[in-house]
Amino acid sequence: MRRTPTMKDVAREAGVSVMTVSRAFKRHASVSEETRERILLTAEKMGYVFDSIAANLRSQRSGFVAMTIPSLNNANFAETVGGLSRGLHEAGLEVLLGYSNYDILEEERLIEQLLRRRPEAIVVTGGRHTDKARRLLENSGIPVIETWDLPSEPIGHVVGFSNAATMDILIDHLVSNGYEKIAFIGGDTDGDTRGADRRRGFVSALDKRRMDASRLIGAGQPPISMREGAVAMSRLLEESPDTQAVVCVSDLSAYGALSECMRRGVRVPEDIAIAGFGAFEISAVSVPTITTIDPHSEEIGRRTAELVISLLGNESIASEATRIAIDPHIEIGGST
Repeated sequence: MRRTPTMKDVAREAGVSVMTVSRAFKRHASVSEETRERILLTAEKMGYVFDSIAANLRSQRSGFVAMTIPSLNNANFAETVGGLSRGLHEAGLEVLLGYSNYDILEEERLIEQLLRRRPEAIVVTGGRHTDKARRLLENSGIPVIETWDLPSEPIGHVVGFSNAATMDILIDHLVSNGYEKIAFIGGDTDGDTRGADRRRGFVSALDKRRMDASRLIGAGQPPISMREGAVAMSRLLEESPDTQAVVCVSDLSAYGALSECMRRGVRVPEDIAIAGFGAFEISAVSVPTITTIDPHSEEIGRRTAELVISLLGNESIASEATRIAIDPHIEIGGST
């Protein structure tokens, strides 16, 4: 069996010291770009793989940032993870990812497991957690960043927006276009805390305008899919046929609602208007296009990466809670 090449082998072949090879893989500033490229090319040709575990044991640094997200197949969270990963990569950090499937008890378990691996920082999605999860995060001794929310009692740092307030943007748009009888399609439970906040924001936005906020159609357990959006729209059309507009918890459920209208010969927006959330690609290519809220998912990840890097690089600011507010905006489509 062939012997696995070592760092010494790479150093000898590249004509540098072992320390220089180690620094090149860590993107150390003391190594010139020309030398780094020569070392990495040599390592690639030799089939050498840098042993980050051994290096991290020596330096007492793990080299990764932990993150929890509710779903792996949601485009919004995928964009946030992408923005975070790209930003951290520039600093030589990687993301260790866990997903909770919209279950805060599973999030609690994940947080405990991830913290056992001694990450440099931990990023969590949302601002609502179990009491145990909060204690774990508060006592972790590392930067904690809550994203996709602006919690009233943040654990540490925050990069996000108010999901409830985004509903006011949509209701403003619908009311200004003359719609009065407005419904909401979303999950039946609070498992998706962001979805629950949107439902709460919907009710609040109508209440303050003294409008009927009772047209709330539960679409099942989160995440709400296209199929569930279609089923919920079917119920709405049968139970409240005079509804003029509907706000859906996501673009996927909005597309399902739109498809159900097409099947029934219900014209959108002439007979009923439909709005979603998330600025998913499907909202821009559907016919008609779907009015939606763009939460700037990638920016959340990118700004979080910038914050993590600044916190790890400056201990004096790590103890001061940072609040970065993202400003979602409405994208008006043909569905309203």
